[in-house]
Amino acid sequence: MIDLAAVREDTPGAAERVFLDSAGSSLPPRPVLDEVISHLRREAEIGGYVAARERADDLAAGYEVFARLMGAEADEVAFTDSATRSWLAAFDAVPLGRGDRVLVTEVEYGGNAIPILHRAREAGFEVVTIPSDSRGQVDVDALTGLLDERVKLVSLVHAPTNGGLVNPVREVAKAAHDVGALVLLDACQSLGQLPVRADELDVDIISATGRKWLRGPRGTGVLVVRRSARDRLRPRLVDLHSGEWTGPDEIELRTDARVYELWECSIADRLGLIAAARYALDLGIDEIAAEVRARAERLRAGLRELPGVEVRDLGVERSGIVTFTVEGHEAGAVREHLARHDVVATSSHLSSTRIDMTRRGLEGVVRMSPHYFVSPEQVDRAVEVVAELA
Repeated sequence: MIDLAAVREDTPGAAERVFLDSAGSSLPPRPVLDEVISHLRREAEIGGYVAARERADDLAAGYEVFARLMGAEADEVAFTDSATRSWLAAFDAVPLGRGDRVLVTEVEYGGNAIPILHRAREAGFEVVTIPSDSRGQVDVDALTGLLDERVKLVSLVHAPTNGGLVNPVREVAKAAHDVGALVLLDACQSLGQLPVRADELDVDIISATGRKWLRGPRGTGVLVVRRSARDRLRPRLVDLHSGEWTGPDEIELRTDARVYELWECSIADRLGLIAAARYALDLGIDEIAAEVRARAERLRAGLRELPGVEVRDLGVERSGIVTFTVEGHEAGAVREHLARHDVVATSSHLSSTRIDMTRRGLEGVVRMSPHYFVSPEQVDRAVEVVAELA
């Protein structure tokens, strides 16, 4: 069990307000904050290059840290500046052309859908949506009916941005691999609140961010590329970190996942990201998942008691994302009402998950995402504030 008093002591902002937006950008704990600030100070004293060399061993150790966290090998881990950059670098490396198919789910995120559709216009491949089942998660039987040798990639969102469901990743991966398709898992909303292990989920690629449930700095991301998928990818966004200029017209690219990294990055933020991963590992991912689940279910139960409030979360297994609507009130207006009472939440709208929101007839939902540092009493306080509107 997580020591609530200790993690709240590490999170000063948790005492000042009811923070329910870890699905947006969470509150970093003190060790992360201290790591980032101390390195920035060191850069101001001796310069960025020298300061980075001082921390070379710590930076190198970060690959092992994330390998432990994500069920991978250290040479399968790369660091980027966001989940978007991780996802784009991997997607861009998948060879695609006319006659090929890319499958997406109904909860595909807009940040993924736009580059998929943009590239489809240029390369001529087909984009096909996998139906959801009656519980809202990807329909594995329907997926099986769509899979054949034309399918080169399945883009799978682990936990969508606009609701609490968790997709059945392992089942999707098995079906996709039976026809030789790659699986790119968007773990942006799951890493840090749920176990996300490449070895257990059996996906080929995982993209994720530092700023959300992992509680790292903004401007940080991670990418896992399994060895088994490495030779099937063609990385294109490369520079002098990704490869070496070996002759006047010759280059040699790295053979590990770091071929997807670029030379320039914020060393302070990367050290903070590694500190965030260590913090999560010290607490225990299973323990974190249990605490987040308990907070989310308490919140859902309280909201369901309110007249005019409808909880919109689907799925069999649910994440820490809680979404709802309040009759007669637009989602953005509810968010602002909460803010006036020191409850930090957000809203999710049609443009972020157009297929799913259109299917369910929703223009927007209020989104709350309580992490383990939120006390049960604060969860109840958030319900009370919503009740004032309802």
